[in-house]
Amino acid sequence: MQNVLFLDWPCFGSVDAIYTLEQQMGYTLTKFFHKDYQERISSDFDNYFEIIKGKHFKFCFSFNYYPVVAENCKKHDIPYISIVYDSPFVPLYSYTIIYPTNYVFLFDKQEYLKFKKMGINTVYYTVLPVNSSIIDFLNTKKFDKQKLTCDISFVGSLYNEAHNFYERLANVNDYTKGYLDAIMEAQMRIYGYNFLEEVLTDDILQELFRVSPYANDKYGVETPEYIYANYYLCRKITSMERIRLITKIGEKFPSRLKLFTINPNAPFPNVKNMGVADYYSEMPYIFSHSKINLNISLKSIQSGIPLRCMDILGNGGFLLTNFQADFLDFFTPDEDFVYYSDTDDLLNKIDYYLSHEIERNAIAENGHEKVKRNHSFEKCFSKILQTVFPHN
Repeated sequence: MQNVLFLDWPCFGSVDAIYTLEQQMGYTLTKFFHKDYQERISSDFDNYFEIIKGKHFKFCFSFNYYPVVAENCKKHDIPYISIVYDSPFVPLYSYTIIYPTNYVFLFDKQEYLKFKKMGINTVYYTVLPVNSSIIDFLNTKKFDKQKLTCDISFVGSLYNEAHNFYERLANVNDYTKGYLDAIMEAQMRIYGYNFLEEVLTDDILQELFRVSPYANDKYGVETPEYIYANYYLCRKITSMERIRLITKIGEKFPSRLKLFTINPNAPFPNVKNMGVADYYSEMPYIFSHSKINLNISLKSIQSGIPLRCMDILGNGGFLLTNFQADFLDFFTPDEDFVYYSDTDDLLNKIDYYLSHEIERNAIAENGHEKVKRNHSFEKCFSKILQTVFPHN
């Protein structure tokens, strides 16, 4: 059996990845973890990594990309495969990204193309994998039907927690505040193209820097525009959009929307706030037993299919989402999933699909079968390994 190094941090998908690599593909996994795995540089991590001495590994794998792992894989000449499911993800801008031992798989095609245009040849594109068989097993078990069965469900953060990034900009001058309000309102209405970095002018950047300084260290090449646009503004836009849409849905469909979110006290009239849902023990049931599963993408995801959408489809749920261009490469609208174009379209489609059960169930089944056929963990890893080891 061939050995694989596996960074075992508390991430989504680790259980399925471990099962696939060990049970379905026959690898022997050496799991490792160190508290400094997210640091860009760490001598403690480097010393810890010496545990691999005298052993041969076919490759190292992690969900998301970590520069300290890349540094050590390069040192020991181990191919480092990573699947990035977070967005934004600033470690991608580490200078280590160019190491020839890296194979970094991104789920957002626009992000992938951005790196390719920069001459980075260690990035690749993949749709995120999903375990689409587990729901068949879970549905044989008892679960909290009263809590997890929904007419309409939304699972996700509202990004309005205390001490969020945007709050740090509270003291900008009036001109900058008005400018930010205007570009955020405009960006909220546009799907598939993120223009925020382009419109952060020098005077605006200077004011943002005055109230909330950001400068990259010598180990990365991310720009202030990237940080302010993606970590400050995109999250605020997503918060505004999710709150507005959830409020509108509550008004039109009183008490029919269940919200599963980190903040159990988020006040929405006519919406049932259920608190946080566990990824493994509760989310599959929510997705499988909701008439409509709503996705409102984080604005920093430009074209990619979010992990939440793949999880909904993988658990046999009916997906109603904002438009994301990558869907069209793999799925057919109104056949495998449904997307909305604006608030009125969203409300109209909720109204329609709540009352058209046969059509709704057929779409959910089509989406489920398509991810089961094309986007399993085993198929994803097989394609990735063909890319990394084309002659094996």
